[in-house]
Amino acid sequence: MTRLTVFLVACLGGTLASTTSAQDLRPLPTDKPLVIGHRGASALRPEHTLASYAKAIQDGADFIEPDLVSTRDGALVSRHENEIGGTTDVATHPEFAARRTTKTIDGHAIAGWFTEDFTLAELKTLRARERLPKLRGTAFDGQFQIVTLDEIIDFAAAEAAARGRIIGIIPEIKHPSYFSQHGLAMEAKVLATLQAHAYTRSAPVVIQSFEVANLKHLHTLLGSDHPNIRLLQLIGAPDEQPGDVLAAGGPRTYAQILSPAGLSEVATYAQILGPNIRSILPLDARQRLGKPSSLVRDAHAAGLKVVPYTFRPENHFLPGDLRDGDVPATRHDAGSIAEMRAFLDAGVDGFFTDDPALGRAAVDGWRKP
Repeated sequence: MTRLTVFLVACLGGTLASTTSAQDLRPLPTDKPLVIGHRGASALRPEHTLASYAKAIQDGADFIEPDLVSTRDGALVSRHENEIGGTTDVATHPEFAARRTTKTIDGHAIAGWFTEDFTLAELKTLRARERLPKLRGTAFDGQFQIVTLDEIIDFAAAEAAARGRIIGIIPEIKHPSYFSQHGLAMEAKVLATLQAHAYTRSAPVVIQSFEVANLKHLHTLLGSDHPNIRLLQLIGAPDEQPGDVLAAGGPRTYAQILSPAGLSEVATYAQILGPNIRSILPLDARQRLGKPSSLVRDAHAAGLKVVPYTFRPENHFLPGDLRDGDVPATRHDAGSIAEMRAFLDAGVDGFFTDDPALGRAAVDGWRKP
């Protein structure tokens, strides 16, 4: 998709935003697992750009995923992290050189440029870059803008109307405790933005977070007034802590959240669990797919759907027995499809993938055992 095409489609989305409703479109499938375009189709286009979301939709994603961070003036923009040195050309802009700094975020010292130090207008002067250039190349670097949640909703609404099918949106609120501490809390803004668009007043929306307190807050804010919105508890590494727990000096880890008692608590404020794929199918000593853990069964017993992250088609990310040779950047589409089907066999209800075309092939060609 060229820059001109993306611009025109985005403009079309803007004209439809106030009138496009999801109620008359073909609904999401209920008889098969859902395919979620992780940061769009980020194995094929720079992540979190309209081009990436367009490719994900074209390739059959049921949902597209924008990660949300805040600008200095409170706009919600889509970046995987608030540090943007690795995903934009900000380092080439001399007018922003002095804004490079080091910050502590969720207990980690990070150096670079941060969205909360820029206005939306300033971020719009930047262009996206590939986050993993050694694996995915740089052919699309410099072509696409940073986009807002409003623009993504407009775009999804236009694409849904054109294709006659629902396209769900699954935003993740990044580093909520950090942003709240800096006067830039995003939860109420996300809900207000969703309510400002006819499309997201009825289309399926899932709000994600690695933290717990903000999901509980969202659960209270939503009440029973937003039946199209669900909440998803993301799960980090077992020995890590949610950012809100870390900020409060609490002892709780993600491993404790994944206990039967922890899962039962998650089910009181969320409907979906988003664990790392290796907590479901770990790798053995030879880096091959091992046997399934009890996590899917335990989560289902607690009343939670399970949607793990993330499947990627390059050798670097695949289990040893599903790779094609030894070159890390080599794609192995068949290996990625086989891996996803192993998780479908394990009972997951959907999954995040960087290449939704492969995810669509995995689901559509799968037969439940």
